[in-house]
Amino acid sequence: MCLHILRAANDKTDMEENKVNKIGIIGAMKIEVEALQERMEHVTLTKKASMEFHHGILNGKEVVVVQSGIGKVNAAVCTQILVDDFQVEAVINTGIAGSLKNEINIGDIVVSTDTLQHDVDAREFGYQKGQIPGMEVFSFVANAALREKAVSVCKKVNPDIEVFEGRIVSGDQFVANTEVKDELIKTYAGYCTEMEGAAIAQVAYLNKIPFVILRAISDKADNSATMDYPTFEKKAAWHCVNLVSEMLREL
Repeated sequence: MCLHILRAANDKTDMEENKVNKIGIIGAMKIEVEALQERMEHVTLTKKASMEFHHGILNGKEVVVVQSGIGKVNAAVCTQILVDDFQVEAVINTGIAGSLKNEINIGDIVVSTDTLQHDVDAREFGYQKGQIPGMEVFSFVANAALREKAVSVCKKVNPDIEVFEGRIVSGDQFVANTEVKDELIKTYAGYCTEMEGAAIAQVAYLNKIPFVILRAISDKADNSATMDYPTFEKKAAWHCVNLVSEMLREL
């Protein structure tokens, strides 16, 4: 765990000293990805693994924007294509999640400090629950410079919502009951739960590129949501587009 924290700190230094020239942006919502595409210039389209990769310029930064499929496998495949085919130097992932904390409300945004896969369980082999066998780390730590930029920019461009920094837990499971939610809080001290972020983080970690995971809260992970999804999706997409667009301008 200490080795990983040191790596994250070094990543911040690297980000500050060496400008990232090409960024992969993985979006979850079609409306959000389309809004980013509309702002892009000099766009070329590449189709691979049933995904559409839009390569171009956004706010002066070279980017590749793509909508990944649902779940960890789709997210991992998408991220590796960004690395192998487009040579991205950093990854920003936006999407939606269920809140695991009472103070984090629908519409708020969580910026990852770290991520892990809550549905991995190899305790029989001496690993912590959530730790991937063979990996030296328990969780994947987000790049400090990207995280700090995301928080400061979100406060500026989205003053109508709150932004939180914390652990994001991922699994191939839609969490919608209190028992599972309580277990994720007790075991992992998660801030929110979703289905892709930790897989993207793992691929970024293995390829030694900086990343940050951004999540708009869509529900309370316990079937108590009060906002209808189409209304939420439009608001969340707008918040994410504002955040990512301004981050690119300032990076």
